[in-house]
Amino acid sequence: MDPVTLTTERLLLRTVGPQDTDAVYEAAQDPDIQRWTTVPSPYLREHAEAFVAQIVPDGWADASMFTFGFFLPSGELVGMLGLTMRSLGVAEVGFWTAKQHRGNGYTTEATLAVSRWAFTRLSIDRVEWRAEVGNAGSRAVAERAGFTVEGTLRSAINNKGVRRDCWVGSLLPSDLGLPSAAPYLPAPSRPS
Repeated sequence: MDPVTLTTERLLLRTVGPQDTDAVYEAAQDPDIQRWTTVPSPYLREHAEAFVAQIVPDGWADASMFTFGFFLPSGELVGMLGLTMRSLGVAEVGFWTAKQHRGNGYTTEATLAVSRWAFTRLSIDRVEWRAEVGNAGSRAVAERAGFTVEGTLRSAINNKGVRRDCWVGSLLPSDLGLPSAAPYLPAPSRPS
């Protein structure tokens, strides 16, 4: 699949390339990004080079991962967001935000834009969000974007060789007022 470009009220979401290597490298030096995400730590320049030159284009080419940088109109990198295909009709969202841009709602805005695109253009029926228990910033973004936090999964994330518990949540097309690609039959309610 060829990369797409999305826009929101405040952001331009596009694939990243070699011209973005420095910005990705600099943002990923943040200890919180290295702690809470699966980016390598320490994060070397060669990691940023491989990310923009190989990992991102390969994901788009084989439709396994759709990665967007989200940028201000000035061209400044705000953060990265990836949508990784997990199974038929299910994708998992992951993101990080450059330290100086946290708390402005940009990542929520980007998450909603990419989720809408996935629901309407990729026939996705479920976007999952997972974050290590304790990553309050990621959880706040997911909740503001309308994800339903469904619980805690034990030993469900491997971060740098260590198994960790994670929160899991989902966003469905109906949460955004959109139709599903496939019929959805929720479980019957249990009597109280």
